[in-house]
Amino acid sequence: MQELITKGESAKQASRKLALATTEEKNYALEVMAEELIINAGEIISANLFDVENAIKNGMMQSLVDRLMINKDRIDAMAQGLLQIKSLPDPIGDIIESWKRPNELVIDQQRVPIGVIGIIYESRPNVTVDAVGLCIKTGNSVILKGGSEALSSNKAIIKVLVEAIEKTNLPEGCIQLIEDTNREITMEMMKLNKYIDVLIPRGGAGLIKAVVQNATIPIIETGVGNCHVFVDRYADFDMAERIIINAKTSRPGVCNAMETLLVDKQIAENFLPKVLKSLVEKGVEIRGCEKTRAIFSQAKPVTEQDYYAEFLDLIIAVKVVEDINDAMEHINRYGTKHSEAIITADISHAGKFQNEVDAAAVYVNASTRFTDGFEFGFGAEIGISTQKLHARGPMGLKELTSTKYIISGNGQIRE
Repeated sequence: MQELITKGESAKQASRKLALATTEEKNYALEVMAEELIINAGEIISANLFDVENAIKNGMMQSLVDRLMINKDRIDAMAQGLLQIKSLPDPIGDIIESWKRPNELVIDQQRVPIGVIGIIYESRPNVTVDAVGLCIKTGNSVILKGGSEALSSNKAIIKVLVEAIEKTNLPEGCIQLIEDTNREITMEMMKLNKYIDVLIPRGGAGLIKAVVQNATIPIIETGVGNCHVFVDRYADFDMAERIIINAKTSRPGVCNAMETLLVDKQIAENFLPKVLKSLVEKGVEIRGCEKTRAIFSQAKPVTEQDYYAEFLDLIIAVKVVEDINDAMEHINRYGTKHSEAIITADISHAGKFQNEVDAAAVYVNASTRFTDGFEFGFGAEIGISTQKLHARGPMGLKELTSTKYIISGNGQIRE
């Protein structure tokens, strides 16, 4: 508990100074952090190897080991993400709206930092870098609590980033990592209202549920991704197959990977055999409804729970649906409001799907794998919000700001 208080106080104090930092100072810090990541890549990879070996020894599924692993290319991508954040406009100080009242009071609504952002996350060291970069650019201190499976990696990354900050004019203490992996510490962090202004959980359903149920700090709920691709009766089969293969197999352990494939009954017999064969060849286990199994004998029986599942693995649920309405009903029932896609050449069906499906990101003729802060041009993301208040979808710089009203008068008093 003392670690939380000490680091909370330090982050809070630093946040007041960081809020006043200039864009030039923050951009310089991002540049130095990117350089130091590249310079210290060997040290970080070595620390990560320790985590990866332990994860494999403890039986972690391969798709999650992939999320945990750091190599030179991934460090280069982390550094590039920081430089992209540097290149983006600084939202702090922006006047969102300005107006004059009849009594000549001038009211400006200005974008400001939130203060201290707490992040609880699992087994993805790249989140450490993304979170720090976005928080620095928006003038927020950050307190990070990663999973025990990535502790060695996170400590190595934070050491590099903190040493980089020390070479700039930004305040010490603006980057904090909670190193105690005890579950009780995580629970205490959820109640650290005195120091943390908003808490963002980023991980599996269990973590997010625990934070939602126990936190007394305001939270932004992120990321369980039970994502669907619906192949409409008017779809281009070749396009649909490319998208499905990409959405399921490019990185099955991430939240924007497709978990359920829905296919219109009018094309199922012609479309499913080839695409499912391609998925099997890439190691995907098929779990299908009765109609799917009648068409593709290798499919295992699907369960009701499979339709709710975020597999994060090379497993897919497949269902033959009556039509677009049946597909949307299935998505709105089982989905997690993350990312949903329709493959169709019919403009009216595309518009209907985008208007009626309730999700943070709704695609027409594109892979769900694009739901990502970097791909959206945000440089990185703090997470993908699946709620509707304050932020929704990939959360970039603007989502890490609040606003305040700046009022200018010339002696007005209220009658």
